[in-house]
Amino acid sequence: MSTLLFAILSSFLFAILLFGIGQKVFARISWFASILPISLFTYFLSFLGPTSSGETFSYLTKWVPSAGVNLDFRMDSLSTLFTLLITGVGSLVFLYTMKYLKGHKYLLRFYIYLSIFMGAMLGLVTSNNLISLFIFWELTSISSFFLINFKNTERASRKSAITALSITGFGGLALLAFAVLAGGLAGTYSISEMLNSSEALNNSSFTPILLILLFFAAFTKSAQFPFHFWLPGAMKAPTPVSTYLHSATMVKAGIYLLLRFSPHFGDNEIFSTVLITVGSITMLFAGFHTLFRTDMKGILAYSTIGALGIIIFLIGIGTNTSITAAIVFIIVHALYKATLFLLTGTVDHQTGTRDITQLGGLKKHLPILFVAGLLAAVSSAGIPPSVGFLGKDLIYESTLHGNQSILLTTIAVITNVFMVFAGFIVGVKPFVGKVTEKTIEVNKPHWLMWFTPLLLAITGIVFGIFPGIIEGLFTNSISQQLSGSEGMHLKLWHGFTLILLLSFITISLGLLIYFLWKPSSKKVRFMEGFNIASPKHILLKFAEYFEQFSYFLTRVFQNGYLRRYVMILLVLLTVVFGVHVFINPRVFLSLKEIRGLEVSEIIVCVVMFVSILYTVLTRSRLSAIAGMGVLGYSICFIFMFYGAPDLAMTQFLIDTLTVILFVLVLYRLPKYLRLSNNTNRIRDGIIATTFGTFLAFTIIEIMNETPIKKTTEFYAKNAYEMAKGKNIVNVILVDFRGFDTMIEIIVLSIAALGVFALLKLYLKKHEK
Repeated sequence: MSTLLFAILSSFLFAILLFGIGQKVFARISWFASILPISLFTYFLSFLGPTSSGETFSYLTKWVPSAGVNLDFRMDSLSTLFTLLITGVGSLVFLYTMKYLKGHKYLLRFYIYLSIFMGAMLGLVTSNNLISLFIFWELTSISSFFLINFKNTERASRKSAITALSITGFGGLALLAFAVLAGGLAGTYSISEMLNSSEALNNSSFTPILLILLFFAAFTKSAQFPFHFWLPGAMKAPTPVSTYLHSATMVKAGIYLLLRFSPHFGDNEIFSTVLITVGSITMLFAGFHTLFRTDMKGILAYSTIGALGIIIFLIGIGTNTSITAAIVFIIVHALYKATLFLLTGTVDHQTGTRDITQLGGLKKHLPILFVAGLLAAVSSAGIPPSVGFLGKDLIYESTLHGNQSILLTTIAVITNVFMVFAGFIVGVKPFVGKVTEKTIEVNKPHWLMWFTPLLLAITGIVFGIFPGIIEGLFTNSISQQLSGSEGMHLKLWHGFTLILLLSFITISLGLLIYFLWKPSSKKVRFMEGFNIASPKHILLKFAEYFEQFSYFLTRVFQNGYLRRYVMILLVLLTVVFGVHVFINPRVFLSLKEIRGLEVSEIIVCVVMFVSILYTVLTRSRLSAIAGMGVLGYSICFIFMFYGAPDLAMTQFLIDTLTVILFVLVLYRLPKYLRLSNNTNRIRDGIIATTFGTFLAFTIIEIMNETPIKKTTEFYAKNAYEMAKGKNIVNVILVDFRGFDTMIEIIVLSIAALGVFALLKLYLKKHEK
């Protein structure tokens, strides 16, 4: 299906089109940008019916067939769910941004970044080739870097963007290593074909390494403990970025990766144990932190981390019920969290603050937005008839029927209590209570700034009242695809059961904390006192020490002096050659060949030896260059003696050019070298002599080896037939390695231009 390829690449083409429009024109037609996500949402809706029935659609075009890398895209029920979330929430974010950033001088730039990010996410969730998935994975990291750093004049934004890119970038490297290793074990990079090789992936000695790489990639992207801290920092981005990246798309990439490979590793005990453990720690840690935040986006950031922990926790349980719960909760979280983020943006836009302690009484000014916030809070708390009630019941259903049910259920209840608090403190608290100084006078926002969150909130209620929509379109088919059996039947009322009791306890405790716990800056400072033991502080300290160590290495090995670089290289090569010679000595030199030297050859060798001594001992730069020139010309004679006149001519030209260039460059320098002391000369002499000795041994060893004639025979056979030349060396340089030779000539030309520029540079006296 070529239309599938076009749909995925259309976002990148659209970004190029927007770039060509220009800022001034785009400011008048900013609505135009929303056409793309709305069109894509409509297109991907067409897959909903067929994929829910088990059909799949694919498009494949060869890219690097020799390496097994193809542009291979596949639409199944899991991909359809994520594409609809990406384009559906994306459509509302594009519309919302039009008014939220109205008049911003970089509005066009923002939409370009957003379009690229959307295309990268669509490519990620539809890729059926691990290498292409990795490429789109990295594109999401790069484009999100620009979105988080949109306010690039602020130091905090720049730091947050770099932190996010660093953490997710390391995860990307882990994903690449996973792709290469898994592709090697399975014999293919196709994700769908790997299902036939799941046994090879699970029973290999490399399986633990595979899982570590997979976990590292997923945990960094989906902000799991201890890599979670980049997500709260990313809240420095504009609210549309937080809504899109951190509720429905980017942070779900790691979730998608784990779901996609759960059929491969679902029965692996390490896979399930690690996911349950990390998910549990993350959801409890993040949920607890929501109590100690006063910034609305900060609260939402930690509740997002907690929600992601819940999903990974459910994937780790690995039952049919837990997979169904994970799918439902992905939808639940996307709807209510996007609502709350958009609500936060509107409140901030109209009042100038996101501090929960400075907000209250907004219901009078923003009644419709209050309705949206209340519905989102209800869904977050899992109060019927919201879709959140379905999600929470399924979570408890998953934990109660399995190993360690009491422990897992307790963890789930505590986390959901925090989720209730977070939803109400953001969705309800700013609108009720006394009017504050910030909320005395509030202008009415544009209708798009309350309609978009309201639409998402209402959708959450509709899905709750009619759960058959989610069951028929998503959970049944995805559960069948991932776990091999149909998902659970979804309904709002299951009767008076233990699960209902747990839901009642969760809601009651969450609301109790909401009414009794008052966020304050004092509590925030109290929690900041523990930052010294936080993963963020530890990793930043490590980065600081690593920077100092890097500075030390740079100062020692790359201090700007060419002689130091040459010395380090020679020492390293001396060690390599020396180890080889001592470990495996195979040096043999025939004295008969030495006694067979001609007089002319002996004379040339003597001249070479004298020129070397003269070059080393002279204190004049120009004299040293002359000595090196004599040495080079002596080598030319050796080439001539042994039947290589063309090589001798090349060497002659190179030496002549080198001597001339050195003389032109150095003739203005002081006449005599300023050597610091004899110690340096002795050191350099020892290094040079040792290197030369071991290199000579290595060359002699190579000469004693039986040469492999295949390459020689190939060129001897084809030089004349293919290139019409009898001189094999010339044919190789001109025909077989023509581009290589051309690039070498270009490099020499650039170097010559640089030398010429230096020669023509006349500095003023105070610049010398």
